[in-house]
Amino acid sequence: MGGAWLSSSWLLLLCFASSMSRSWAAPAKNPPTSSSFKDNFHIMWAEDHFKTSPDGQVWYLFLDKKTGCGFQTRQRFRFGWFSMKLKLVGGDSAGVVTAYYMCSDLGAGPDRDELDFEFLGNRTGQPYTIQTNVYKSGIGGREMRHILWFDPTEDFHTYSILWNSHHIVFFVDRVPIRVHKNSGKPNNYFPNEKPMYMFSSIWNADDWATRGGLEKTDWKNAPFVSSYKDFHADGCPWEDPYPACVSTTTEHWWDQYEAWSLTDNQLEDFGWVGRNLVIYDYCTDKERYPTLPEECNI
Repeated sequence: MGGAWLSSSWLLLLCFASSMSRSWAAPAKNPPTSSSFKDNFHIMWAEDHFKTSPDGQVWYLFLDKKTGCGFQTRQRFRFGWFSMKLKLVGGDSAGVVTAYYMCSDLGAGPDRDELDFEFLGNRTGQPYTIQTNVYKSGIGGREMRHILWFDPTEDFHTYSILWNSHHIVFFVDRVPIRVHKNSGKPNNYFPNEKPMYMFSSIWNADDWATRGGLEKTDWKNAPFVSSYKDFHADGCPWEDPYPACVSTTTEHWWDQYEAWSLTDNQLEDFGWVGRNLVIYDYCTDKERYPTLPEECNI
């Protein structure tokens, strides 16, 4: 996507951005999780590539030629609303991936469930690509890619996941960009049984991330820095052998009727995103999937 796309679509993007306040997000009455890093997370690797602001409220992950860095929640959750504000790597970020995701395993286990936001860096002046994916029992291949209606390197924006037994919704600010629905019957595509941790990380992926690996990371621009703040988790904390807060009780707003489907305003915004910002959808890739996956028909 180059300058021609930017000039022809900029007015539409501005109009869309001005209407975002109509969309629904998590109710304000729900108290946020403490945003203290130590209360919620620990470093997975390369602690020397992690820093905080003087007040501890903003967190920074660094990538250089030696290594990246990552963190994860101390707690697992099964269903809920999870959000974080991110500011992505600015400038020439080709080859760099910043990830914000949920996963049932501490490693890339063969039977893991996973919900992904991946932010794929690009050359200066080109739009960021946001890739989402859904894994169940170790099987993914459900990628969607979008461009954004703003520059995610200039300021913090909120990226959220709503996960209940009816659907999984990926939000950017208040806008739903992807909905992954459950049929209500046993299936192999909707993760709903395993509790998940929240993770974020930054790493070098120049073998695939930018133009399929054609654009390589320019290490002269290192270190690459992604920034985080305001983590919220309003979900069901996992307790062995089974937590008391089960999604099917409908005691929590994220599992009540209103959260089982998009509102009219959300549907309008979701439709606009689908018409204007989707650049790849596995459900339309008939070369890759001559027989479309079952969930594409829901």
